[in-house]
Amino acid sequence: MRRQVLLFLSALCLGYVIGQVSYSIPEEMAKGSVVGNIAHDLGLDLKRIRSGKARVYTGGSAEYIGLNKERGVLLIQERIDREALCGEMTPCALHFQLILENPMELFRVTVEITDINDNAPSFTNAEKRFEISESAVIGSKFMLEKAIDSDIGTNGLQQYSLTPVDNFVLKLENQADGNKKAELVLQKSLDREKQNYISLLLTALDGGEPQMSGTMQIFISVLDANDNAPTFAKPLYRAKILENSPKGTSITTVSASDKDIGSNGEVSYLIAPSKRLLNELFKIDSKSGEIILIGEIDYEKANAYQIDIEVIDSGGLSDSTKVIVDVIDINDNNPHINIVSKSESILEDSPPNTVIAMLSISDPDSENNGKVECNIESNIPFKIQTTLSGFYTLITEIALDRELAARYNITVTCSDEGVPSLSSSVTLTLQISDVNDNAPVFERSSYEAYIVENNTPGLSIFTVKARDADWNQNARVSYILEDSSVNGVPVSSYVSVSADSGVIHAVRSFDYEQIKDFHFSVKAQDGGSPPLSSNVTVKILIQDQNDNPPQVLYPVQTGGSVVGEMVPRSADVGYLVSKVVAVDVDSGQNAWLSYKLQKATDRALFEVGLQNGEIRTIRQVTDKDPVNQKLTVIVEDNGQPSRSVTVIVNVAVADSFSEVLSEFTDFKQDKEYNDNLTFYLVLALAVVSFLFITCLVVIISVKIYRWRQSRVLYHSNLPVIPYYPPRYSDTLGATGTLQHVYNYEVCRTTDSRKSDCKFGRAGSQNVLIMDPSSTATMQRIQSEKSILDEPDSPLEVSHVGFCPL
Repeated sequence: MRRQVLLFLSALCLGYVIGQVSYSIPEEMAKGSVVGNIAHDLGLDLKRIRSGKARVYTGGSAEYIGLNKERGVLLIQERIDREALCGEMTPCALHFQLILENPMELFRVTVEITDINDNAPSFTNAEKRFEISESAVIGSKFMLEKAIDSDIGTNGLQQYSLTPVDNFVLKLENQADGNKKAELVLQKSLDREKQNYISLLLTALDGGEPQMSGTMQIFISVLDANDNAPTFAKPLYRAKILENSPKGTSITTVSASDKDIGSNGEVSYLIAPSKRLLNELFKIDSKSGEIILIGEIDYEKANAYQIDIEVIDSGGLSDSTKVIVDVIDINDNNPHINIVSKSESILEDSPPNTVIAMLSISDPDSENNGKVECNIESNIPFKIQTTLSGFYTLITEIALDRELAARYNITVTCSDEGVPSLSSSVTLTLQISDVNDNAPVFERSSYEAYIVENNTPGLSIFTVKARDADWNQNARVSYILEDSSVNGVPVSSYVSVSADSGVIHAVRSFDYEQIKDFHFSVKAQDGGSPPLSSNVTVKILIQDQNDNPPQVLYPVQTGGSVVGEMVPRSADVGYLVSKVVAVDVDSGQNAWLSYKLQKATDRALFEVGLQNGEIRTIRQVTDKDPVNQKLTVIVEDNGQPSRSVTVIVNVAVADSFSEVLSEFTDFKQDKEYNDNLTFYLVLALAVVSFLFITCLVVIISVKIYRWRQSRVLYHSNLPVIPYYPPRYSDTLGATGTLQHVYNYEVCRTTDSRKSDCKFGRAGSQNVLIMDPSSTATMQRIQSEKSILDEPDSPLEVSHVGFCPL
């Protein structure tokens, strides 16, 4: 068995490989026979064959040859009969493609089927009968039926032999189509009286090994005189007919003449039996010689037919001619689109020229009728281009954007160049897969929100919203409060942001008087990998509430001075007595203040300016007006509800200070008494606090001292003898070592309304002695003065005297 391999490879710029490999095998190979090692011939390893899902693509025709992916070889799948597959067509070849994916690769494979001598020559009829006149001249020719051998080349029909050869010999003549025409030639005159019946054997031989043959029996009846054979006007006729012509269409008319007259000159026409198909497609009128179409012809099945026509006269003499009928192609086949491979989806960031699909286009028509051009819509980002003859690839033209279009319906239309043009179309659906290429975008470039002070912590202030043009997880937005500070305090102690909804909540209660506004950044981040984000600035404005009453700056309400202002009795109407000055730390109308005179000793004498707080006289002052005038002014803001404060203004109506002093003597004395009482209370509190701290220090000191003494005694071998220092007292069974005795001398006045101080000393000193190991207190030790007076005494006496100034 002979096998030839021809390999061509070429690389294209589209990221896939196109190649061609050819094999030659004989027909009738057994199933499972190896055609060739295509992996080796194409330079592919077996891993690539398996990972690329290699497959044989035949375009819909029978798969005679399959692929063994494990071995990388092509195998016979079905018995191949060259005669059934190609008939007389040479060369006979199978064309198919080897397709690989990831990346896409296409290889064209051609397997030529060579002929073997598996068919013997045969005749359509087992016998042939002639009636030949004895007057037939030497050299008369009689057409013999051609033998049929489906094989081609040397395996086809090669020669004829005739036995016996007494009266006739066999003449072979080469025809235009390469076949041999066999004729029976009379080489010796017939004599009906000697022999009226002759039997011959015609044998057809092929050139195969072993040689095969077929026979036909020829029977000749010798007739009486008919010495002229009919003769065709032309040895060859040519005709044309459109494919798909209706039955009954006249193709052409042949004509033959016979010089004989009468019955010997009457001729009849017939189609020589050769190929069975011809008798199913054509017939000839035996009298007129007109050839008529009786079947359906298709250019795609056969583009020409050769018809052998015989003419026979009544005497049995005959002649032959050949009629070649050319079939004219018409555009009767739409282009056939077959999807070889396609992608269901593609990432939106795929680079241009990414292969989406591979298409196989075929049109069995010829010339322009079979030339196909494929196009797609011009408003989509794809293009189609040819690779090999009959193959197209659909590729991306520019970068895709899923946010503009998430899916494309790509309609591929293929049209031939026939008149009229025929077309076919197929629609491919391509999903665009999302990648995270869009950051979240806020609805505004910045936000402002308002919140009223004294809010409840956790109150929702505002909502920020960002949208992401991506899809699914890539479009899932989370909101994050960016780290920053407001007046040195982290912004997270002021506000919080809901990660899912973007709702901003107040973490604390705001005070307009402390902070009026602040700003911070919120980041919107999607859920892609890697994530994308964007920021926006949010400004929070605190709105004021009327939560602060007015504050009086003047007159100062300390109670230290009884006389605020003095008005001379000569004051005229409108005399400016004083001015109440107040402020409100609130803002807006909450800080708009108004002044009203709530009550006065003489309401008919004074008035207060509503806006400016000025106290003026509204009439002439008289001698009858009392010196002491007390005015109560209320200062009120304009908030809702309003808040207010009262101011007491003392006004003296007098011309001199002496008059004022005499009038206010009792009032001063009361005031001095109150001041002294306040002073004593503060003094008592200070003394008690000092005594407590002193006792605490003493107790701790004694504890430490005793602990140190016990440690010394513990480490010595001396007996422990309790020792009490001299001049220390033991009271209530407990020892005390208080080193400080505090004497308090209290001074008072004989008359609380006078400023003179009287000092008094008790007949005996009260000494407070505390023992750290006992809670007992010894008071009123009367007879220890001698101890206290000695310089080495451990006790210190402190005298403290208080006297109001």
